[in-house]
Amino acid sequence: MSFIHANLIHLIAALWFVICWGGYTRYASWKGRDTACLASVLHLYREDWMRRMLLRDNRIADASVIGNLERNASFFASSTLIILAGILTVLGASERAVSLLADIPMVQQASQGMSEIKLLCLALVFVYAFFTFSWCMRQYNFAAILVGSAPMVGERHVSEQERKAFAARAARVISMAANQFNFGLRSYYFGMTMLAWFVSPWLFMSMSAGVVFVLYRREFHSDVLEVMVYTPTEAPMPEVNKEVS
Repeated sequence: MSFIHANLIHLIAALWFVICWGGYTRYASWKGRDTACLASVLHLYREDWMRRMLLRDNRIADASVIGNLERNASFFASSTLIILAGILTVLGASERAVSLLADIPMVQQASQGMSEIKLLCLALVFVYAFFTFSWCMRQYNFAAILVGSAPMVGERHVSEQERKAFAARAARVISMAANQFNFGLRSYYFGMTMLAWFVSPWLFMSMSAGVVFVLYRREFHSDVLEVMVYTPTEAPMPEVNKEVS
């Protein structure tokens, strides 16, 4: 109980962090069901991609795109392991790290036990990120298998309904992999905010709310979303130069 009373503000900051992260994840999933956002709009593009893939005999470009997406997830998974190794190294020398933080101005002092808890929480965030990126890689592998098993153009025994069902299924698998990649990126965003926890719990709470605002703007009100949603319905009329006599 004495530890809780001495570090109450830090525990409140950690709870606020969890609420911001989990709450935004829930909110984005709920709002994206009936509102245009990056996830929902990109899923429509993936469905168009899979339908057009079924009209091509050569699917090398499609397999290459999926391979590039998988390599992006692999890069972040490898980077996460490096970050975890650094966190565990600092955790092994937590006493020296606390003394170094004490010499930095504007840093609120914390006990060694509280500093170790902060490092463990930071490690848990990146452990979660590693699992999401690794699961994303596996799902892109599944998508590559689906592309390899896609029916060819000249197969007469495959009905049009089966082709549409396959395109929807393949697009759904790719979207699920992209969602896991998005979850991993959010882990990086919120993991960076935890660095502010070592400075001040108040700064930590402010940064957590700021990340939610940034994510919301990018997901639901970004310029790239406006470009992807906008589709001109009419061709622009040519300008006619009129001479005035």
